Amino acid sequence: MAVIRKVKEKIKKVSARKKASKRVAKAKINKNSAPTEQKKEILGFREMVVEQAKFSHPEISRSRRGLAQDLPNKYDQDKLILQVRDPWWIHAYWEVRSATIEKLKNELRDEFYKAKRIIRVYDVSHIIFNGHNAHSSFDIEVHEYNNSWYIDTGGPGRSWCVDLGLLLPGGKFIMILRSNTVTTPLAGPSWITDEEWMIPEDMFARLYGLGFGLGQSSPVGRAWQEKVKHVLSSGVSSVSSPVKKAARKFWMRVDCELIVYGATEPDAKVTVQGKPISLRSDGTFTLRFALPDGKQIIPVKAVSADKVDERTITPIVVRETK
Repeated sequence: MAVIRKVKEKIKKVSARKKASKRVAKAKINKNSAPTEQKKEILGFREMVVEQAKFSHPEISRSRRGLAQDLPNKYDQDKLILQVRDPWWIHAYWEVRSATIEKLKNELRDEFYKAKRIIRVYDVSHIIFNGHNAHSSFDIEVHEYNNSWYIDTGGPGRSWCVDLGLLLPGGKFIMILRSNTVTTPLAGPSWITDEEWMIPEDMFARLYGLGFGLGQSSPVGRAWQEKVKHVLSSGVSSVSSPVKKAARKFWMRVDCELIVYGATEPDAKVTVQGKPISLRSDGTFTLRFALPDGKQIIPVKAVSADKVDERTITPIVVRETK
């Protein structure tokens, strides 16, 4: 029995040695293979990055637009703005503060609720408007919730001003706001056609002559040049080339003229310095006066067709020549 025990112990020791040697060998194999696998992983990652870069596209950076902010409905200001749309129409928009309305309610009390809210349109053409000297006016009733209105003026080439206010039952008008003054354009060419634009004769000769090829390098024929020179030589001395030196005759003349123009209703009767004048179809007129030294008083009077309304405007012009 003792022999059998010794044999078994030797077998256990041998098997233990074999297992230990196997473990050591396995550990060595794992130790040697680890860098290879790590290298493979690194190489594989690099290949993947290169492969992705072949087909990658850079993203375009776009700036984000901010959301548009709505304009406020009110600015808490008392204002009335008038602007021109075309020769016949103007546009008004306004804002009245709540504090202003409350002040009117306290002052007018019951009359405030009986009053009509209107915009009063004034024709202030060719005058300095002071609130009472308008050529004519008309009213447009608006609702208390309205804050803008298109106005048909009925005539181009005139100046307009607008009041926003309350019309009381007794006919009294209380102004709340007054607008700026605007002038509508003409519907056609200007009726003023007799102005003279001054230009020195020597400059006129140079410009006119160069336009017809009077320069040294002109391609225009000599016959045409001589013809133009002949036409200009009568009034422009800088173009002519006298053979002999003429005697000096230096002189100068200055004069002035006065142009008076205006507009009214087409069917009105107009007099200037007491003499009747004719109006154009749109009610406009233009007059040209000599202007000697001294004081010139030119009253212009217009009377409506029914002879109810009458307006007089008197330009006073003083000329003093030194």
